[in-house]
Amino acid sequence: MNATDVRPVRPPRPAAGRPAALRRALLLTGGVALLVLCVALSLAAGSRAVPLSTVWHALADGDRSSDGLVVTGLRVPRTVIGVVVGAALGVAGALAQGITRNPLASPATLGINHGAGFAVVVASYVLHLTHPAQYLPFAFAGAAMSTLAVLALARRAGDLDPVRLALGGTVLDAVLISWTSAVMLTSHRTLDEARFWLAGSLAGRQTDILLPVLAPLVIGLVLALAVTPALNALALGDETAQALGVPVAKVRAAGGIAVILLAASSVAVAGPLSFVGLAAPHLVRKLVGADHRWLIPGCLIAGPLLLLTADVLGRLVLRPVELEVGIVTALLGAPLLALLARKVAR
Repeated sequence: MNATDVRPVRPPRPAAGRPAALRRALLLTGGVALLVLCVALSLAAGSRAVPLSTVWHALADGDRSSDGLVVTGLRVPRTVIGVVVGAALGVAGALAQGITRNPLASPATLGINHGAGFAVVVASYVLHLTHPAQYLPFAFAGAAMSTLAVLALARRAGDLDPVRLALGGTVLDAVLISWTSAVMLTSHRTLDEARFWLAGSLAGRQTDILLPVLAPLVIGLVLALAVTPALNALALGDETAQALGVPVAKVRAAGGIAVILLAASSVAVAGPLSFVGLAAPHLVRKLVGADHRWLIPGCLIAGPLLLLTADVLGRLVLRPVELEVGIVTALLGAPLLALLARKVAR
């Protein structure tokens, strides 16, 4: 396998004028409507079904019935966290694919998930951590360090090699998984404390868990929006982008920092969640094209849409038992990854 075996992210087509822009705007508006519907389902559906009228009274009038307390105390925080984490993962995935020109790049393939997992397990083993909020700094540090390691492995002659990126992520993932398993096998207490976080979940958390990562999320989103116009030129190739006046190295550095901030914050809050960052950009690209000026806003909508859908499915499939959302995204994402790998290899 060599570098030519990986087909880079397709560059955007030239602007097609006002009708195309109107169609894209309508598609994004439709996506917002679907997201609102998904939010309503997330508040109403679960092991205990709550009528939408009760959901409305709980939100508008502060209904203190048992159903109202379920909505305001459990499902509102769960849904808010799902929207924030999904949006961050979606944008991080689009950025990762844009700056590496690799359609298989995502927070998971950059080693973020297992880097965060390893750091949390080690911290839990050494410091006896017991609450997800305590995992935040360690998950963030582990995710950031593993991402930097993968990017360093992928650099060749000052450029990011897509094949080395994929291989570096795979190798680092394998190493971190084995190290994580080894630590957990030596301590049943660590296994009990960390296994639910490692499964990836939106349940059992309150919105205050978002406060420590609010600044990194905002900075990451601002950086993402700042480099978005340059990503279109970068998709044409480094030489062409430089000829167009794009500072390639600075754009990649800013984009890489944004990916780390967004994805590491998401993993720290909800645990390792696979495939959302990979699937959202591909779904949006099919609908609005490869222009990052539409792709990035589209991923802000598609990421939470995918994550909340997976979370609702996890609550309903085996009701009254709930599947963790990380398990559902892995089950749904594995076939997608296989299809993408076949498409890229052609």
